[in-house]
Amino acid sequence: MTPVDDEERLARSFEEHRGHLEAVAYRMLGSLAEAEDAVQEAWLRLGRTDTAGIDNLGGWLTTVTGRICLDMLRSRTARREQPMDETFVPDPVIRSVSQVDPEQEALRADSVGVALLVVLETLEPDERLAFVLHDMFAVPFDDIAPVVERGAAATRQLASRARRRVRDTTPPSEPDLGRQKQVLDAFMAAARGGDFEALVAVLHPDVVLRADAGALVRGVAGSKTLRGAKPVAESAMMFARYTAASRMVLVNDALGLLSVVDGRVRSVMSVTITGHRITGMYILADPARLAHLEAPADEN
Repeated sequence: MTPVDDEERLARSFEEHRGHLEAVAYRMLGSLAEAEDAVQEAWLRLGRTDTAGIDNLGGWLTTVTGRICLDMLRSRTARREQPMDETFVPDPVIRSVSQVDPEQEALRADSVGVALLVVLETLEPDERLAFVLHDMFAVPFDDIAPVVERGAAATRQLASRARRRVRDTTPPSEPDLGRQKQVLDAFMAAARGGDFEALVAVLHPDVVLRADAGALVRGVAGSKTLRGAKPVAESAMMFARYTAASRMVLVNDALGLLSVVDGRVRSVMSVTITGHRITGMYILADPARLAHLEAPADEN
């Protein structure tokens, strides 16, 4: 086999794993652009490696991608002078509702909730790696340990701490898309109709709204965190024009709202719903990040 044939074979093998690697990197980084960069770096490293010594290419690529993401997270943490801003919302994956196949949904690489990604963002880099690789992708601790430069037992403890935090702080969410739609329909009708009491009724008393409008205005009027049904309802009334321009889409693993005004995506909102009420709202309104999102075409 010629070197060209070897390179083409390696490229085909890599492409077979690309979707899986992108899923790993997205969960690790919460950023679609950074996830793509991490996967591209994994490809470059594969090209510089003698593949004759790789027995399990998928496993090798997974751990290498994890190591790249870990380095990126550590660098991100080192640059950050303040703790993670509580208004931060990770990049969402947006799809048309018509693209949803309920039987296949659980198998989709991007089927991870925005609320979970928010919690993952609060973990230490090593904890996040151990949890993502082991709990989400079943990578053995013996394979993760060299990446975090610890023993297998210590790596297991990293994942255990992360697991407890995820369990304790990730809000439960209604999995049925039909029931999600009923609640979102009620929210949209109340917001568009200016019915404050109806808005409060569809919101959980302890609902939390997290709105990320970008670094330039974070901490000012654009980015904010609100708690409680009445403050969130008041905010929804204030931004009713965006709700009026919204359409329902699938945001990661749940229904959400995509707002398009004058041909531009102005916001993406995902929600967590429990017991027929909205318990969490996650709004990305950062123009710079929205510009890079792929929004599905309007089906109407």
